Amino acid sequence: MVIERISAPADLKSLSRADLDTLAREIRELLIRTCASNGGHLAPNLGVVELTLALHRVLELSRDKLVWDVSHQAYVHKILTGRRDRFSTIRRGGGLSGFAMRSESPYDHFGAGHASTSVSAALGMALARDLAHRDETVVAVLGDGALTGGLAYEALNNAGQLPTNFIVVLNDNEMSIAPNVGSIASYLSVLRSKPVVNFAREKAKGVLGHIPFGGTAKKALESAEFAAMRFVAPAEKAAVIFEELGFRYLGPVDGHNLDALIDALETAKCVAGPVLLHVRTVKGRGYEPAELDARKFHGIGAFNLDDGTAAGAPRIETPKPAPRPTFSDAFGTALTAIAERDARIIGITAAMPDGTKLSTFAKRFPHRYFDVGIAEAHAVCFAAGAASAGLRPVCAIYSTFLQRAYDQIVHDVSVQNLPVVFCMDRAGFVGDDGPTHMGLYDIAFLRTLPNMTLMAPRSEAELLPMLEHAFTLGTPVAIRYPRGSTSGRHAEPPAPVEQGRSEVLRHGSGVAILAYGNTVDVALDAYGLLAASAAREMLPTVVNARFAKPIDGQLIEELAREHRRFLTLEEHALAGGFGSAVVEWVADHGLGITVERVGVPNVLVAHDSQEAQRERFGLSADGVAGRVAAALVAPVCP
Repeated sequence: MVIERISAPADLKSLSRADLDTLAREIRELLIRTCASNGGHLAPNLGVVELTLALHRVLELSRDKLVWDVSHQAYVHKILTGRRDRFSTIRRGGGLSGFAMRSESPYDHFGAGHASTSVSAALGMALARDLAHRDETVVAVLGDGALTGGLAYEALNNAGQLPTNFIVVLNDNEMSIAPNVGSIASYLSVLRSKPVVNFAREKAKGVLGHIPFGGTAKKALESAEFAAMRFVAPAEKAAVIFEELGFRYLGPVDGHNLDALIDALETAKCVAGPVLLHVRTVKGRGYEPAELDARKFHGIGAFNLDDGTAAGAPRIETPKPAPRPTFSDAFGTALTAIAERDARIIGITAAMPDGTKLSTFAKRFPHRYFDVGIAEAHAVCFAAGAASAGLRPVCAIYSTFLQRAYDQIVHDVSVQNLPVVFCMDRAGFVGDDGPTHMGLYDIAFLRTLPNMTLMAPRSEAELLPMLEHAFTLGTPVAIRYPRGSTSGRHAEPPAPVEQGRSEVLRHGSGVAILAYGNTVDVALDAYGLLAASAAREMLPTVVNARFAKPIDGQLIEELAREHRRFLTLEEHALAGGFGSAVVEWVADHGLGITVERVGVPNVLVAHDSQEAQRERFGLSADGVAGRVAAALVAPVCP
C-alpha cells in the first residue's frame, strides 16, 4: 500500500502521479473506517484529501508553515505527518486529538478549535519570518464558512496592506456545519458561476509574464478557470472583494484535481505579496452517504460502514423505546412553546441551528429565527440591538463559543441592562472534542457582570420553568446546560422557580451538598449509595442550587447553622465558579463553615468520554459519596 510508505510529508515528493491517486483512495478508506468506529469530522476531511496532498507535495513542511482554520479537517494532515499508526486512537482518551495541537506534532504549526483564526495566526508567522530575514512559505487554509466570522476579515484587511508574501487557501465547499448564510456566501456563489477574466491581456502579460505557470495552470488560465482582479458582472465589471482587500486572487480551482491544485499552489508561491487561492471542494467526497448528507456527517458518532446509519441502529424498522430527550431537545421544545405565547421572542444562533436545537424553533417561527453565521460577537450585539427595540432575543450558543463575544456581553448587554437570554449549550464536559470545546469558564466570566442572572437546570424538565422565569426578569440572563441528557433516575417534577432561591431535595445532616446544574444528578446518586450502605447520620442534605447569581445566601446561612461542612459540585473550573461564589458568601458573612469544592482545577481537560472526564475530577456517585464519608470524620475548622 502506498499509504504505508508515508511517514513524513517529504515522502510525498518521490511518489508518481499514479501513486498520489492511489494514496488519495487509501486515505479516504482509512478516514471512513476510523470514523465509523470512533466518530469524528468525516465529511470535512473527505473533502480536503486532494488539497492536503497538494499542500504537502508543494510545501516543505519541515520549514514552511501550514495553518488550518478550526483544524477539524486536519485528519489527512495527521495521517501524512507520522501519525498514521496512531490514527485509530483519534478522539479517544489518551489518543490523537481531533484538532491540530502543537504539543502533538512539530507539523501542527498552530493549534485551533474555533473558526476564523487561521489568517491572523499565519499572518503573525509571516511577519516573524520577515523580521528574521527568512523565506519560508506561510499558508493559511480558510473555510468559506469561516468567512462569516469577523476575525477573518480583520486579518484579511491587515494582510492585504502589508508587503509580505503570504498565501490564503479558501476551501469553498458551501458549508460550515449547516449551509452558509449571508452576503459573502452569495458572493462566493457568483464567483463560482460567473464567467471570469484574469486581467486585460496586456496587464496579464505585464504582471504575470514572469511567473513559471505549470501546464495545467496555463490551460486553466486560458480557459478562465483562474479568476483574478475582476469578474464580468451583468452590467459592468465589478471589483472582486479579495482584490480590493489587497490580495492577488486566483481561482476558482477544482479542489479534487491534483494537477490543477499543485500548479496553482506553485504559482501562488511565485506571486509577490498576499495571494488568495480559491479552491472548490465537495464536502464528504468519496463516500456517498456523506456526500448526500454532509450536514449529518460533518461531526458524527460511530456509524455502520455500508450505509452510514448510526452504529447499532436496526437496518429494518422495528418498534423501540424512544431515546431520552437531551437538554438541547428540551431547550428547542421549551422555547417554541413559550414563543407561542409571546410574539416578541426571537431566536439567534451562530451557525449552530442543529446542535443547539434552535432548528425546532426555526421550523415553527422561520421569520423570528436568525442564523448570523460563525459570528458570535455580532450575534450578541445584534441581540442587544433587538432587545433595546422591544424584542426578547434568545442567543443559543455553545459555552465555548460564547467566549468569543465577551466584549459584547459586557458593553452591549450587561452595561445597558438589556433583556437578552443566553442559552449556553455544551456547558461542562463535552467529551471527545477536547480542551478547545470544553464549556468550563462561563460561570466565571459571567458571574462578575452587573445585572446578570445565572441559572442551571438540574434536569431537562427544569429548562422550561427556568426559561419562563428568565423572560419575567427584563434583565440579562444566562442559562447553562450540558451536552447530552441526565440519567432519568431522578425525575421529580421541578418546583416553581423563584429568583435567587435554591431547592432542598434531600434532608440530611453533617454534610450539605450544594450541586449546580446537572451535578445534582450525581449528588442524588451519591445519596442513594450512602442510603443503601450507611447509617442515617451519614446521609447528606442535597441542594439543587439553581442559581450561581444571585446565590441563595439565606439558605447558605441556614445550612451553615445545621451542618458541619459544605460540598459544592459543578462541571466548571473551580476558579471563579459556583463553589467560589459559595466560599465568598461564607467568608463575607463570617459563617465559619468548611467548604470543599469539587470541579475542575486549573488544568486543560483532554478529549475523552464525558463519563471518564467526570470520573477524573470526582464528579461521580462513588467519588461524591466517598467525599461525604471522609468529610464526616475530618476535623472541623474552629
